[in-house]
Amino acid sequence: MSGPAISRILLSTAVMALVTYLLRMLPVAIFKKKIENRFILSFLFYVPYAVLAAMTLPDILSSTASLFSALIGFAAAVLLAWRGKGLLTVALGASGAVFLAERLLSLL
Repeated sequence: MSGPAISRILLSTAVMALVTYLLRMLPVAIFKKKIENRFILSFLFYVPYAVLAAMTLPDILSSTASLFSALIGFAAAVLLAWRGKGLLTVALGASGAVFLAERLLSLL
């Protein structure tokens, strides 16, 4: 890589680090007292889950050879998570369900 490319990468990384830091630091600096509003507290509690779901769901549905096997894997993951299984069990169960669905589809 040439000098300007490395400089651009370093500058981009520094800007991203600054923005990330500011987004995490500003609420702490602005809101000094404890938040007691139930609506705001519940909003802040559920936002990470909603953002994570919005980021991962499109990738879940497009990560396999067919939408059918993706939906089978997603259903398996939801079922295992609903039953309180751990992250590794959910991931392996969903992957296994997708594998079996892909094998069944290849036989048809």
